[in-house]
This record gives sequence, structure tokens and C-alpha cells, in this order.
Amino acid sequence: MTITQEPQEIPTIIPVFPLTGSLLLPGNLLPLNIFEPRYRNMVADALAGSQHIGLIQPLVPRQDNWVAEAESASQSHPELYPIGCVGKIDRSEQQPDGRYVIVLRGISRFRIVRELPMWRGYRQVEADYSAFPGDELEPASLLNPARLLRALRTFSETHGLEFDFDLLGSLPGVILLNGLAAALPFRPAEKQALLEAPGTLEREELLLTLMGMGLDTQSADEYYSPPTVH
Repeated sequence: MTITQEPQEIPTIIPVFPLTGSLLLPGNLLPLNIFEPRYRNMVADALAGSQHIGLIQPLVPRQDNWVAEAESASQSHPELYPIGCVGKIDRSEQQPDGRYVIVLRGISRFRIVRELPMWRGYRQVEADYSAFPGDELEPASLLNPARLLRALRTFSETHGLEFDFDLLGSLPGVILLNGLAAALPFRPAEKQALLEAPGTLEREELLLTLMGMGLDTQSADEYYSPPTVH
């Protein structure tokens, strides 16, 4: 088991992991099971360096992000959304078969300035964080969770979902907000809109709107997947 130390700053050049339907936000913890060789390389290089990896969605949703056998040469290099979120490897464990089980902790959103040549099979970008100056402090900001909890109760009853409301009610408001934004199975474009919301208040309003609209169950089933990826 490897537990990394907090780096002093976020690097400008970061590896990026294109993944449909997964959302990383400041303060979020995202577990990932990494088994494709190019992403093993990415994790190994990150562990040897700054421990940072950017999570970003392909512009065109692709369920085959986690089906290695379905990828062609063109599919393995999809166009990306301009904004993603960088995380730090909070924990990592390499398995006997070479896989990595890691946990990313969201740090800050970024905008792609340019993409660099691929390195050891994975993609790298130059990242600009200047549009998101409050992200690193966001997990400590104050937000009343009452509206989110009320909306979640209605949402859970409508869709037959079960939540531990005692546990959720004990979470700080922003942690609850970002956790729900990441966990609820909205469509990829809706996930991206939550990511790109200017701040927590705007993200809360958007999440409440999406919860009120409900789920397109066919789209949710098509694009939502647990965070076990290649």
C-alpha cells in the first residue's frame, strides 16, 4: 500500500484519463481499478512524479471507454471536452497481476491549453487553472445541505433508490453536493455541466434542477458505469 504526500503545487503538464460518465470535483474521492497497460504506465509515472492525474470526458460519449477490446485506433484518441478536473493519487496499491487500485482526490478544475504528444501510450495536456481560483478551498466552504436532502428524498422515492440519509445528513454541504453530483447517474453532458458550473451555489441549483427533471433511464443505463475501468 502506498500513501502519497501532499505536493506543494499542481503541475501545469498533467496526464489525462478520458472517461465517459465519471465526474471528479474538488474534495471528491474517486476509486479506480486500472488494468490497461497504457494507464498502468500513467499511474506508475504519476506515482514517480507529482501524483497528479486529470480526469476528463470525451466530447462524444463512448461506453467503450471501459471495454478495451472494443477500441480501435481512432476511438482510443477521442476529442475531449475543454474542461476537466485534476486529482492527486491519495492511495494506491499495485496488485499481483500488475493492476493498480487507486483513489484520486479531486483538487482543481482545469482548461486544456494544448495537448502534448502521447507518452508511453497515454495522453498529456498543458493545463490552465486560472479560471478556477477557489477550487482548492472549495471543500471547506459552507453550504446548507437542507435543500439537497429534501430534493434527494423526493428523487429517491420517485426512482426507487435507497440512500443512507443519516450518513448523508452528517456530511458538510459542499461534500454532499459534490458527492451527489458525481454519484447520481445523469447523462454525460449533464455531468459536464455540473463540472463546469461557476461555483458551488450554481452547481447546487443545477443539481436540484436535474433531480427535479428525473432520469432518462435508458440514457442512464447506457452511459453510467461504476468506476472500474481499464
